[in-house]
Amino acid sequence: MATHIFVNLPVTDLDRAKAFYESLGTTIVPEFTDENAACVKWDENVFFMVLKKEYFATFTSKSVVLGSEGAQVITALSRDSREDVDAIRAKILEAGGSENKDPQDYGFMYSVSMADPDGNIIEFLWMDPVAAEKGPEAFFAEQGA
Repeated sequence: MATHIFVNLPVTDLDRAKAFYESLGTTIVPEFTDENAACVKWDENVFFMVLKKEYFATFTSKSVVLGSEGAQVITALSRDSREDVDAIRAKILEAGGSENKDPQDYGFMYSVSMADPDGNIIEFLWMDPVAAEKGPEAFFAEQGA
């Protein structure tokens, strides 16, 4: 059985969150969506559960911090190419998200750090296949650096 990842994110406006994530190409899973939460499917193994802040609070005795108030988690998702990273960055900005920090280019890896409308940080990255398999040093050795 494959491992599935469910990232739970508190939001202030569930409809806005659903519209934002759908505009990025995700699918809302209706069987796990109601007036308090929505299941956002990235692919067969990765899901975000966007939960109204009050509902999110029922899962913990700790205080709930919205992404706009501070950072607790940075979720990073890989893409197939640098162009795919740039494309998702553009979609996020168009859909009302923002940049968390400037894009980072390390040669073997390229990433963008973005935020959804509630300030939850989502990063998207591409890594050269050689670096992903053997580490950055193998990438630079292959480049003659």
